[in-house]
Amino acid sequence: MDPYNPGSRAIQERFGVTGIADHIGRSIGTGIRPVAAAFLELQPMLVLAAADGDGHVWSTLLTGPPGFARATGPHTISVAAPPPTLGPAPVGTIALDPRTRRRMRLNGIARPSARGFTVEAEQVFSNCPKYLQKRELYAPDLTTPPGQPLRGTALTAAQERFVRAADTFFIATTAPDGVDASHRGGFPGFVSVTGPTELSWQDYPGNAMFLTLGNLESDDRAGLLFVDWRTGTTLQLSGTAHTDYRPDGLRTTRFHIRRTVEIPSASPLRWSEPEYSPANPPLPQDSA
Repeated sequence: MDPYNPGSRAIQERFGVTGIADHIGRSIGTGIRPVAAAFLELQPMLVLAAADGDGHVWSTLLTGPPGFARATGPHTISVAAPPPTLGPAPVGTIALDPRTRRRMRLNGIARPSARGFTVEAEQVFSNCPKYLQKRELYAPDLTTPPGQPLRGTALTAAQERFVRAADTFFIATTAPDGVDASHRGGFPGFVSVTGPTELSWQDYPGNAMFLTLGNLESDDRAGLLFVDWRTGTTLQLSGTAHTDYRPDGLRTTRFHIRRTVEIPSASPLRWSEPEYSPANPPLPQDSA
């Protein structure tokens, strides 16, 4: 069975990387290997990609003590967190450890459970550490409760500064074959705010899979998640995205905001200042 949907295949062919993608695609499976299960059980956070009841796609940060997300079998994980929907629904997840620059992705079908929810895996794979900033984890802040969600349809001036200062964000996309959660990273300023309702970023060379861009070929809905690693505040954006392809091979993704949700101190996790990835490309001079 082909691990890629037609959108991903079309982009792989556009850039002449089908052979590389085929080689990497052999690492995508439905089983959770013991090393992946052990990695997951050590993580205090999990990023979830899912659509809400109105069809808006969101990327959400889930946190808990290590073990709150764990494998319960060779094809299933259990997460002690509120379920994304009341019934079975496709989701994507990414477990990312800034301490070690390791990450694993698991996409499948989520179902409510007594503990929170389970995900029956359809795709399980790891990614290289490219563009991951290294951070150390401090003691969690268990005394500051999450603030009230601040909802809107455009970025405030403070949220624009939040986005411009980011060195990392997560992106949720969807397609007929499922939902995916992915990561983007770079030096602060790699995400441009081109207006209160539009962001853009250069799509850096990756692993030749083109899962995110492939999904956007068939469904332009997307959700972004920005995290203030020092305070635990999260900024979620839901909207649509498309990618512009230039003849010189550069590609820029543009995101149009429809919904915003900012939650002060959403996460109790507190992280150090970053050690930037050596893979981060320099910013254009006019963005420095």
